[in-house]
Amino acid sequence: MATIEEEVETRHDPIDLLRATMCATRVSFEWFGTRKSLTRDQKAQAAESFGAEGEFLSAGKKLLDTGHPRFRAVSAVRNQVRKYWTSVSLPFPEPGIRLLRQDALTAFQNQMHQFTEELADSVAELDEQYLSLKSAARERLGSLFNDDDYPTTLVGLFEVTWEFPSIEPPNYLRQLNPELYEQECQRVQSRFEEAVRLAEDAFLDELSKLVSHLTDRLSGQADGRPKVFRDSAIGNLHEFFERFRSLNVRSNEQLDALVSQCQHIVEGIQPQELRKRDALRQQVASDLSGVQAALDGLLVDRPRRQIIRTPK
Repeated sequence: MATIEEEVETRHDPIDLLRATMCATRVSFEWFGTRKSLTRDQKAQAAESFGAEGEFLSAGKKLLDTGHPRFRAVSAVRNQVRKYWTSVSLPFPEPGIRLLRQDALTAFQNQMHQFTEELADSVAELDEQYLSLKSAARERLGSLFNDDDYPTTLVGLFEVTWEFPSIEPPNYLRQLNPELYEQECQRVQSRFEEAVRLAEDAFLDELSKLVSHLTDRLSGQADGRPKVFRDSAIGNLHEFFERFRSLNVRSNEQLDALVSQCQHIVEGIQPQELRKRDALRQQVASDLSGVQAALDGLLVDRPRRQIIRTPK
């Protein structure tokens, strides 16, 4: 018996595929604020030195040194969470919500739990230096320092949470108010149509930037010598291909073809080969230039593109 995903894929409808295989996710952060506005008297005092009025001055103070290695380690976890969440999900036209493949839920849960453990460890290490950071702030802030601005401990003040909100029309509306239920169905359908466009645009923009960067590195020169490029210029493309394969809903045949063409161009090529073989370097740059030209055309035509749908 065919699965829901197989049945939807058979119809090749990107909107239905998105609704049948994805779930909504929301990731939130609770973060200790390290900046605080000055009081009215403090702003008036600061404004006086400029001959200004305090009401027309916006000023604040920095409570802790966020450049401290322990604080940067805490911030790094938040950045990793955001990067991971973006890499495994698609955009959705509701603030704070992205779409995750249903079959990736377990892996997502496991990774997020790992991030929470890493965050807790980093915060604990930061808390070990908290008194020292607070003492440094006392010296730097002078009369602006206020002990009441500082909690007893930083533990528990940095958290990451996630949930899976429902974005489908609630079933109880079907009986209570069929007309309203139908309106909600149309609204959700419209949201998913927009989600398909957002996904397509995100893939298009990312591929264009990756191809443009690599083409420039391969074809450009600096001081009469070939430009230097990092291995990541190739590695990032391969990561994109994998993400595209996993999350693509096949809404644009031209984009699908260009991704396939680009993948074929760099398939099996190692960065070191491009550095050693000028002919290969030039050939890859030329082939990628053709892809870039086609991508530029898609970017220009983007407002006029239609989502590929098949009749029901």
